[in-house]
Amino acid sequence: MRGPILGGVSVLPLLAAAAFALADPAGDAHGDGSYVLPKHPAVNADALDLREFRAQDAGGRMRFTVGFGAVSNPWNLSSGYSDGVTDIFVKTGLGGSNDLTGLNLRTAGAGGWEYHLRVSGAGAQLEQFVENGTAPAALPTPQVTRQGTTLVIDSAIPAGQYGYWVTSSVYTPLSADGLLQPTTQAGPGNLQAARAGAPVPVDVLAPASDYSAYQTHELAPAGQSRDLRVWSLGALGGAGLLLTLLATWQLRRTGRFH
Repeated sequence: MRGPILGGVSVLPLLAAAAFALADPAGDAHGDGSYVLPKHPAVNADALDLREFRAQDAGGRMRFTVGFGAVSNPWNLSSGYSDGVTDIFVKTGLGGSNDLTGLNLRTAGAGGWEYHLRVSGAGAQLEQFVENGTAPAALPTPQVTRQGTTLVIDSAIPAGQYGYWVTSSVYTPLSADGLLQPTTQAGPGNLQAARAGAPVPVDVLAPASDYSAYQTHELAPAGQSRDLRVWSLGALGGAGLLLTLLATWQLRRTGRFH
C-alpha cells in the first residue's frame, strides 16, 4: 500500500521498514509455575519454551521468526514438530478485539488485535478482526518454514510497526482448535494446572519472572503500534500548515503581502 507523499517521500514504507526483536527467558514453559505437562505422549518443555520473537518487513509483508529451546514430534506429524501451538496476535492501531482467541486471556491496556496467526505442526492460519461484529475474515494461509528450533512465518499482513501478543500452548489433535486445555485433574494425557479456568498457554512473551498474565488473565503487548490513519492525517495537516507559512513568508519577502 502506498502512503501519502511528503517532500517526495512515501510515509508508510518508512514506518514499515522498522523491525522488532525481543528475547524471552529460558525455562519458563510451565505457566504460572504450577503447570504439569502431559506425559502421554511425552511433551518436551523446551520445545514449548519461547526464546525469541522477531518481526520484520519481507517484501512489504510481515515475516515473524519464533525461536524455541528445542523441537520434537510426539504426535509424529509430517511437519516434524508437534509439541506446541504458537499464537501471534498483531495490534496495528486503534480498536481491535480484546479476546485472545481460545486462550482464556485478554489484552491488557487500550485496544486489541487486528490480525491473529495460529501455527502448529498440523498447519497455519491467519484471520483478521472485523469491527462490525461479524466473524473474522480468513486471509491467505501463512507460509511456515522450520529452521532448526526456529519457525519462520511469512504472512499476508502489510508491513508496519506493530504491537504483539505471542504465546505457546500444548498441541493436541484431539481438539477442534488444536489446543490442550488445562485441567485440575491429574492424568498422563492432561495439562495439569493448580486452579480451574487457568490460561491455556504454558509460555507467553513477557519479561523474566512476570507471571501476571496467569493471575489477571490479561497479557500486555510487546513492541509498539501506531494508528497510521491518525499519524498520516496529522502529518498531512502539519505539511499543509508548513506550506501556508512558507507561502506567507514568500509574499512578505516580495512585498505583495502587507
